[in-house]
Amino acid sequence: MVTDTALLLNILEQLRALPREAATVEFKSNWDYPEDIGEYLSALANAAVLDRHDRAWMVWGVDNTTHAVQGTTFNPFKTKGEGNQSLTMWLTQKTSPRPDFQFHEVEHPDGRVVMLEIHPPRTAPLAFKGVRYIRIDSHKTRLSEHPDKEARLWEALGGTEDWTGQIVAEATLDDLDQEAIEFARAKFTEYLIKSEEDPSRHEQIHHEAHAWDIQTLLNKARITKQGRVTRSALLLLGRDESAHFLTPADIKISWILRDGQNRAVGSQHFGMPLILSTGALFKRIRNVPLEYMPDGTLFPTPVSQYDPWVIREALHNCIAHQDYRLGGKINVVEHPDKLVFANLGAFIPPSVEWMLEHQSPPEHYRNQWLIDGMVRLRMIDQIGSGIRRMFETQRERFFPLPDYTIDADMPAKPRVEVAISGKILDAKYTQVLMKRRDLTLSQVVMLDQIQKHKKIPQADAKRLRAEKLIEGRSPNYFISAMVADWTGQKASYIHNRALDDDYYRRLIIEYLQKYKRASRKELDELLLPKLSEVLTPEQKRHKVRNLIQSLRGSGAISNKGSNKAPIWVLMGDKFIANAPKADKS
Repeated sequence: MVTDTALLLNILEQLRALPREAATVEFKSNWDYPEDIGEYLSALANAAVLDRHDRAWMVWGVDNTTHAVQGTTFNPFKTKGEGNQSLTMWLTQKTSPRPDFQFHEVEHPDGRVVMLEIHPPRTAPLAFKGVRYIRIDSHKTRLSEHPDKEARLWEALGGTEDWTGQIVAEATLDDLDQEAIEFARAKFTEYLIKSEEDPSRHEQIHHEAHAWDIQTLLNKARITKQGRVTRSALLLLGRDESAHFLTPADIKISWILRDGQNRAVGSQHFGMPLILSTGALFKRIRNVPLEYMPDGTLFPTPVSQYDPWVIREALHNCIAHQDYRLGGKINVVEHPDKLVFANLGAFIPPSVEWMLEHQSPPEHYRNQWLIDGMVRLRMIDQIGSGIRRMFETQRERFFPLPDYTIDADMPAKPRVEVAISGKILDAKYTQVLMKRRDLTLSQVVMLDQIQKHKKIPQADAKRLRAEKLIEGRSPNYFISAMVADWTGQKASYIHNRALDDDYYRRLIIEYLQKYKRASRKELDELLLPKLSEVLTPEQKRHKVRNLIQSLRGSGAISNKGSNKAPIWVLMGDKFIANAPKADKS
């Protein structure tokens, strides 16, 4: 990063001397919207990769037409992002992979200037809030709208070179483990049978697969290439003594057991072949049944600490997405109340939230050949859906959701960590999941953040409060203690809804009988305070509208005003004769 004032002033003059704004240079006056700054950070950083520039610049205090210094009131060190966070911290948290940028303040003779120095990403296009941007000339746009530039960007970042798909010339099929090969044969047979829709073909597929020689088997499973051994073949099926072919990669999975004081009390390292090592490591994890929950009544029967599928998915994801060129191990740390899985390498998708929303694979994977082979060996069920299924599985078990930490503590060697909780953190969270099966996954994610005392956007908090799911004030929200009462109210409301609708329609009729006419505002004032608290304010307004329309449809009332400003009047005694009388209280 540039720190010398004289050098910054020199760079400023070079930027001002440009004939116009460029793909890696943006001039602003006092623009201080955090969201826009985040989008420009992504666009300028990605443009720097394409243009092969060592950095990009966003400059405040310079006219974007004349390039004259005008000075700026923008102060990046006082500007706040969401949740009252400092702008720099907020941008860092909302951008992936971890961005490399710095704000500078420079006193120019013609006024104060702020310069944002942006370094290009090294492993994946930069995304802000899960969206990648790019500069087209001097305009900011979504990278996904320009697939040609996106392809070139991945190529510039080394995305076309798949380390795991490279052939190891010195290795032969004899360097593979025979037990691992037969295990792979069984799994690949399962994959073929599962993919075949015609059940009458299943037995034939089974016989054919068991008759293939090793070369045919591994070629069909996309582990080898025309009988030649790839790095993927060695990773998954290689003998442990063949690890030297992959130097400097350290092909190990380390299991570490820690006690309540975070002291290591046991460990074991598992090498190649990884297709067998994951099963051996799985057996070391103490997946004990939990018979007691925080309130003693959450589960009528014992439930295991961890779902076996979630453990295997997290472990296999580490293998699939490890950046083996960085020379580190995969770690699985077992704590008394959680499992932590960690692998080296930048997180390729724009964000975890993006994966939960899209349920589809990103445009690019680091180890595509390895991943394709793992799919065929049933180590990965389906590309792109694993993360969401992990979240859904934890939700169905009423447990906390997985916690992802990206680029944690190792800026030189980016790392992805996922922690799987093996205990209930907040009994109210579990009760909400048990009683509100209608919640969306995004709502559950927000509730999970709250039980973990993490900040959530104010807009999300407002929606959860409207649903009566949370209480408290920002940022100290907590899950509502009224969940059980709410559930009872909801059941009662649904049971009595038809009777209540008659009651509310009778109120409208009696109001019109007395006052002859009513506007929508007057009917809102009449009915809204009387509607069930189970309903949100928006649901209450819809309720009033539906009641009015039902009376209009029956011919009981008519609109004598306009559509925008209706005036409702009675049309005659056509209302239900035996409807209950309204209670004047």
